[in-house]
Amino acid sequence: MDIQRVGIVGCGLMGSGIAQCAAEAGCQVWVKEAEESFLAKGLARIHGAWDRAVAKGKVTEGQRSAWQKNLQGTLSFATLADCDLVVEAIPERLDLKLQTFAELDRILGPAAILCTNTSSLSVAQIGPVLEPTRLGRFAGLHFFNPVPVMPLVEIIRTLATTEETLAALRGFVQGLGKTAVMAPDAPGFVVNRLLVPYLLDAIRCAEQRLATPEDIDAAMKLGCGHPMGPLHLSDFIGLDTMQSVAEVLFDAFGEPRFKAPSLLRQLVASGRLGRKTGSGFYRWEGEKRLEALSL
Repeated sequence: MDIQRVGIVGCGLMGSGIAQCAAEAGCQVWVKEAEESFLAKGLARIHGAWDRAVAKGKVTEGQRSAWQKNLQGTLSFATLADCDLVVEAIPERLDLKLQTFAELDRILGPAAILCTNTSSLSVAQIGPVLEPTRLGRFAGLHFFNPVPVMPLVEIIRTLATTEETLAALRGFVQGLGKTAVMAPDAPGFVVNRLLVPYLLDAIRCAEQRLATPEDIDAAMKLGCGHPMGPLHLSDFIGLDTMQSVAEVLFDAFGEPRFKAPSLLRQLVASGRLGRKTGSGFYRWEGEKRLEALSL
């Protein structure tokens, strides 16, 4: 199956990143949001990235123009009806995802593939709202933030996902210039199963005053060759997202390493969610990290 028409549900950081990559790969892309303000913000993020790339001489005006023609926004599910593939990228709430997939299953053609970008929920939990004939064309397609930069995509297969669907998704991921790995349909998949305990341990180290946030991050960057430190990365991901993923993993496995530390809960409760709110472990101005804040 050749995937040419792609729908994205959700135009936040993840959805807009997936839409951007698909448009750049030559797909016709429709990105759907619930409200005009959310859609406008997400599209502005994409167009801003392209404008900056042109200003830096990384792409031509012609490339930007072609990409812009490939991308359209919508507030209606019906606009996605002719898509070959639709990827859901909405918040990690099972009730919202179930509503979304029930609507998508109703309006999409029988050959369309449906995927969720969930980072922690079991893909099979969504299956019951789909028609039995759709289950073979349903899978997880987990991108990483920031999507335009990160080269990995996890493909999550359920017991019903067909080989034809997996082949189509591998081809789509390759067409985006990314690498696919197969992951089990278990909470956290591969990357978050390994990454989240590491990030939570770093938060515990900050909570116990082992070292300052700057020194914890510098130690892991310079001592282990990581591109960014764990507290910086947690701020980048979003501390509320970190807490949600930790809760899902702890509920699934019951292991102490997956339990959200008290400090993480306190930061989330106080509205310090990281980069997106301008404060977390650090103060942020847009994408720029500034000084560490008091804990």
